[in-house]
Amino acid sequence: MSALRQRRRRRRGLLIVAAAVVFFGLGIAVGEALHDNPQPGGTQTLIRTLTPLGLAPAPGRAVTVTAPKR
Repeated sequence: MSALRQRRRRRRGLLIVAAAVVFFGLGIAVGEALHDNPQPGGTQTLIRTLTPLGLAPAPGRAVTVTAPKR
């Protein structure tokens, strides 16, 4: 093999490795961007504290208790 062919093969191999590294980095960047971007129209939770209303007075009723006869 001549020296020129060896240089070309070595250069081609380095270019393939460099391209693989670039595509791998782009894939990670796109994946992270998709992960960080929140989905539109997601759910929203609202929390409200309700104060109880006052109770109306109970109607007055008389209860008569008698002792049983012996």
